[in-house]
Amino acid sequence: MKLHNFFICLCIGLCAACTTETPLFEQEHLSASDWVVEQQPGGKVNFSEAVIEITDAKGCTLWLKHKLSGAIKIEYDVTVIDEGGPHDRVSDLNCFWMANDPKNQNDFFEKSQLRAGKFPNYHELLQYYVGYGGHDNTKTRFRRYDGNFERPLLPEHDLNDPKYSITANTNIHITLIANNNSIIYKRDGEKVFEIYDEEPYTSGYFGFRTVNNHMKIKNFKVSKIN
Repeated sequence: MKLHNFFICLCIGLCAACTTETPLFEQEHLSASDWVVEQQPGGKVNFSEAVIEITDAKGCTLWLKHKLSGAIKIEYDVTVIDEGGPHDRVSDLNCFWMANDPKNQNDFFEKSQLRAGKFPNYHELLQYYVGYGGHDNTKTRFRRYDGNFERPLLPEHDLNDPKYSITANTNIHITLIANNNSIIYKRDGEKVFEIYDEEPYTSGYFGFRTVNNHMKIKNFKVSKIN
């Protein structure tokens, strides 16, 4: 019996070891130079030591300029602000991850000024996308962009239950995982989307995405899943 219990403990220990994480990027060690802002006129992005603040009018994508590859976990805390400001709209806590431009494979940011934060300009990318609390906080959606302007939306990835809406002025913890075929999006530790991708995107860029919104981001972290 003791030997049997030993092997159970050994297996549990080995499984835990298989899912260790190695930090790659942490907000406290990043500066404005580590990000690329693509934004329509009327908005701004402010960087401080601990907080990234996006105030947007007509569309903004904020890219981490470092390309990610392999099994990746991305985490951050975000608060959507509603204090009566001109862009304090509770909607569109969105993101892209594992993004690539098939027409500019050697320089993802070659067309950065042309994209300029206008949402349709991102439809030609290869990437995963979640629009959390979109359509004035009524819908939450997952899409897999195929690089040809196709963004299929499966019924099970089109959520309108109020439990998937944004609560203003409240910290929300987001977790993204791209681990080979397993693509996961979590809010506050709860899985919202879990996708098995037969042809997964295994490298690319991460970007915060929003429109006509005011939000603050902190504790951004990217880890490699070992």
